[in-house]
Amino acid sequence: MKTIIYILAFAAIFTSCSKIEEGPNIQELNKEFIGAWNNRDSDKVISMLADDVDFVQGEIHFNGKSEVADKWVNETLGTISDLKTNVVSSGVDETMAYEAGTFSVDVLPSGPNEPHGVGEGNFILLWKKGEDGKWKLSYAQLEDMPVQAKGM
Repeated sequence: MKTIIYILAFAAIFTSCSKIEEGPNIQELNKEFIGAWNNRDSDKVISMLADDVDFVQGEIHFNGKSEVADKWVNETLGTISDLKTNVVSSGVDETMAYEAGTFSVDVLPSGPNEPHGVGEGNFILLWKKGEDGKWKLSYAQLEDMPVQAKGM
């Protein structure tokens, strides 16, 4: 009986000393990303992308940091404002984290006589922990509905 007690005590001490690695605060990661997007800070947004990031929007698919930065971030950043998300699902472990839900955004007019628009849809942002310990956006998918003229 004493042997079992010693084994249990040793196991309790051993497991209490081992560090359990936790995942990131996904809400803070996405808040930082959306804040950089809304502030039109393309350098910050691009710095948050993984080297092997994928972006998917309908039939459009960009992969790699350079292509995603050029064709999504730089081409879109100046055309929208006030990005907001409503999280429906999220998950975190020590190497990956995601949030998914709906988004809305104000679409800026493309010309002087064009109306402002409102865009809405679904999103998922997937983050992965790099070998350097930093969290980077690894996958972004948007499923958007047609833009509606604002005020209609």
